[in-house]
Amino acid sequence: MKPVIFGLAGLALTPDEAAFFRAADPAGFILFKRNCENRAQLRALTDSLRDLTGRADLPILIDQEGGRVARMQPPEWPAFPAGPAFDALYDTAPISAIEAARANAHAIALTLVEVGITVNCLPLLDVRAPETTEAVACRALGSDPRRVAALGRAVLDGLAAGGVIGVVKHMPGHGRARVDSHHLLPTVSAPPHDLASDIAPFQALRDAPMGMTAHIVFEAWDADRPATLSPTVIEQVIRGAIGFDGLLMTDDIDMKALSGTAGEKAAGALAAGVDLVLDCWARMTEMEEIAERIGEITPAAKARLDRAMATLRQPEGDLAELIARRDALLALN
Repeated sequence: MKPVIFGLAGLALTPDEAAFFRAADPAGFILFKRNCENRAQLRALTDSLRDLTGRADLPILIDQEGGRVARMQPPEWPAFPAGPAFDALYDTAPISAIEAARANAHAIALTLVEVGITVNCLPLLDVRAPETTEAVACRALGSDPRRVAALGRAVLDGLAAGGVIGVVKHMPGHGRARVDSHHLLPTVSAPPHDLASDIAPFQALRDAPMGMTAHIVFEAWDADRPATLSPTVIEQVIRGAIGFDGLLMTDDIDMKALSGTAGEKAAGALAAGVDLVLDCWARMTEMEEIAERIGEITPAAKARLDRAMATLRQPEGDLAELIARRDALLALN
């Protein structure tokens, strides 16, 4: 098994993709809007991936956050609110905000399980700051670390109740980034004592089954390399100070914050200590280069993957009731 999660080009596996994935044996797959047309099509696609790999516990990921980041969209699927809706309710009714976030995540999970998706890249635990790039600010759960942790825990619990694994992101924190790492490499110059508030939500949720790195340079920890490529940040901060021992994946290595070829970035991230590389755009030449450049998954990474997938539960709950409960709570604000 290769320690990589690959994207797919379209609504169904192509013959070339099927042949490549069968040979490369990636650890999992991630889906985007280009892969999601309707329930029947999407379920057929996820079933085909499990048939191809022969793995019933195959991780199939998606970014179904709500708001602007939603791969499965209306009218086929419900629209969901983003993090700031729960942050706003927390100002006046913290317990109601936590329950609304839990119900919302539970409802999201039920829509994912129905179509065979088992992992959602949520919650964001990035602590919003005045300078936070809008790409993160419009999705964040708040500016207070304890609030972010409380709402983030509710999201993880809601996803789990619906039969889906959550991914805490973006470790060790994207809140101080002034630019969007999809396009540029952010550099954070804050001293370590200020960064303590950024990592606090991740420390509180360090028992999460999966986590994702940030493509950000933190000068206080490693002035030369972004977190995704930094052994110092991964071992001393994410594994050390935060205490996270779950499955650690990169953010999409195609993002422009990172330089080099796809294979170079993948190999660099794995050498730095991540468990899995996330490569989203289904470009065959790049996927082939990655597969050629990286070795087999390490025993430690495989153990973390197996442990994470073993946390999957049978989904419970009613979608309409959960949405109604969430909406009634959000209406309190």
